[in-house]
Amino acid sequence: MKKKVFLFILIMVLLYAGGGITYILLNKKPKPVEVSDLDKISGYNYTLKSNATDLYKNEFNKLKQNLESATIDDKEYALSVARLFIIDLYTLNNKTNKYDVGGSLYVHPDYVSNYKLNVQDTLYKYLEDNSSKQRNQKLPEVSSIEVTLSEEIMFKVNEEEYPAYNILLEWDYKEDLGYDKEGEVDVVKVDKYYYVVEKN
Repeated sequence: MKKKVFLFILIMVLLYAGGGITYILLNKKPKPVEVSDLDKISGYNYTLKSNATDLYKNEFNKLKQNLESATIDDKEYALSVARLFIIDLYTLNNKTNKYDVGGSLYVHPDYVSNYKLNVQDTLYKYLEDNSSKQRNQKLPEVSSIEVTLSEEIMFKVNEEEYPAYNILLEWDYKEDLGYDKEGEVDVVKVDKYYYVVEKN
């Protein structure tokens, strides 16, 4: 009799504990996606985020070495901005939602608002929210990028002309999902910064 009572109590305790654990697991909310700063470039407003891809990190480190060196290679600075812009814009798998627009850091301040609206209504239009880390959508990640042509030009910003580069680029993805693989970017120098002012 004592064995039956003990066995009954043991089964009840196990069922109760199992039920409690199951309830906790089923009702546990996933942690929201948290993005922090990993690195920054001294004297500039460029930061490296924790959700950056390996390709982006490598290109960011090249930019950092250039900008923190004793003599800055101006052309290489412009080319890095163009490459980082494209990598961030077309890598969608690390974006939280359609409002997390890649490349914004490199766009001229006067053009950022229009740029973001345009990207949200086109390239990022169907990007599902991933704030709870439960997105199953297949999204692109740029795996390689190269500059195929660059030339010095002058570009008008608010009726004033500035030195700039017209840069042609080609890039590939980890998986081809039908996104653009080539483009043209104009990068203009205002004060000490190079900014993207136009993309085709």
